[in-house]
Amino acid sequence: MTFQEFLHISFSPVNTVLSVLLILAVIYWLFTIITGLDIDVGIDADFDTDVDVPEVHVADNSSDFIHFLKFLNLDIVPITYFLTIALFFTWFGSFYLEVYFSPEIWIAIVMVFPTLLLSVLLTKLLLKPLNPFFREINHKGEKPHDFLGREGRMKSTIHGNKTGILEVFIGSDPMTLMVKSKGGEKIEHGTKVIIVDEDPQRKFYYVATEIRF
Repeated sequence: MTFQEFLHISFSPVNTVLSVLLILAVIYWLFTIITGLDIDVGIDADFDTDVDVPEVHVADNSSDFIHFLKFLNLDIVPITYFLTIALFFTWFGSFYLEVYFSPEIWIAIVMVFPTLLLSVLLTKLLLKPLNPFFREINHKGEKPHDFLGREGRMKSTIHGNKTGILEVFIGSDPMTLMVKSKGGEKIEHGTKVIIVDEDPQRKFYYVATEIRF
């Protein structure tokens, strides 16, 4: 395969988006390596997935999404690593499908989705042996923060045994934690709460609208 053919396939109507995203991912990692600047925003509470979490209202059924992230081991593995590897596998699969089979454009577009799914599962398996390493270094080589007693604002509504999302600030850095309501009371999205307890395995924290003794 010549370089010209490589570029033609890489930037075909089907692969252009994947190629651009992969180039951006490479630029991100080069920038991070050269500058030493970590621009990630973490999800902690043993859920430090390095994902940038904007001001978004999370639906009440967000527990399903949280369980899905845990299934992919994203409560341990930084999401930047995970997405970069999954993106590369997706691009690689789509590239060689076009090389060997040259399907019609609409078929190639449809095939991107199962390729993405397989890439996500493959990435999960590939990174699984590194889970103890990521857990040990807390993803960034930092000591875990002590969140007990800190105040934050709810990003979802919780009640009973439901898991939700809380935003807290460590200095000027926003972080999100998986939380449950202490005592099961209903706490609405946007409510200011206090972290009063934590799960023994630090999978989530307990919050209340006031300190309880």
